[in-house]
Amino acid sequence: MLALCKLEAKEGGIGLREVDVPSPGAGEIRLKISAAGICGTDMQIYKWAPRIARRMRLPLVMGHEASGVVDALGPGVTDVSIGDHVSLESHVFCGHCKPCRSGKAHLCTNTTYPGIDFNGGFAEYAVVPARIAWKNPAHLPHHIAAMLEPFGIAVHASMEGSGVSGQTVLVNGCGPIGLMNVAAARALGARTVIACDPNPLRLATASTMGADRVVNPKDEDIVKVVRDMTAGDGVDVGIEYSGTEAGFRAVFECLAKGGDFRLVGAPPTAIPVDFTFWLLKCPRMINIHGRRIWDSWVQATPLLYSGKVDLSPIASHILPLKDAAKGFELILSGEAVKPILVP
Repeated sequence: MLALCKLEAKEGGIGLREVDVPSPGAGEIRLKISAAGICGTDMQIYKWAPRIARRMRLPLVMGHEASGVVDALGPGVTDVSIGDHVSLESHVFCGHCKPCRSGKAHLCTNTTYPGIDFNGGFAEYAVVPARIAWKNPAHLPHHIAAMLEPFGIAVHASMEGSGVSGQTVLVNGCGPIGLMNVAAARALGARTVIACDPNPLRLATASTMGADRVVNPKDEDIVKVVRDMTAGDGVDVGIEYSGTEAGFRAVFECLAKGGDFRLVGAPPTAIPVDFTFWLLKCPRMINIHGRRIWDSWVQATPLLYSGKVDLSPIASHILPLKDAAKGFELILSGEAVKPILVP
């Protein structure tokens, strides 16, 4: 079968290879992949970021945001059937550590991932543990089903803390999950949604996804915009996706006193923080890691199944697997929101 692999321990270093079709073992399923999305983690793998490089063993089939149809079952699988349409939860949780036993499987201390720790979904077939399969109705388009995993992060970020209903929300950083968060906040009842990003394509998409106001920080001061829109009070909820020090500080400056600071995209290096200012503003700091398993899925999927949220504008490019490298190039050039690969 054809698969996109990380082949070399360097920036780039990806390529298409013919590999054997895998067979499922005990507790596993084989998925005939219908669609798989390129995400920020895949870009880290492409750039060979140190955090990823320390754990990957090459060559390895990439990809963890995937959907498809179950076509083979390993011994002991009883809750998934051949022919089921499924999306994948990327966190393979152990079920035995303290977080897992405390209802926090998304924080499992032994988490492994398709496309990082074992062969993933940028291929014609993938074998995964049955316990990370989420069954979808057959009418859900596969390119939408492939985005359920990242959409769960956006819903998780929207539901934590004080939620978003009736509140002013700033989404800083409009990559695919930030854009999904714009849509999730809108669908979950936010009063006002402000989106900030320096990429014009992303800002246009943010408007499509339901943002009331979009801000390019190259052209406008996001802090001034927020103050003008909130009579000087600031936003109730600031959700940081940019992963930059400037973004971190901007979200803090935009927050109302006692507001929620929800951190999704962490800066790659340590940044200085003056906690005197934090004590004076007294925000509630909430870290968002992945999705709550399976709570976030239960909250997220009705929004898509009912049509209340439409993720199709985020799937900017649908590419055959043989053109996978083009998807990475489009992201690097800022011309794509989210390429979806179709074997």
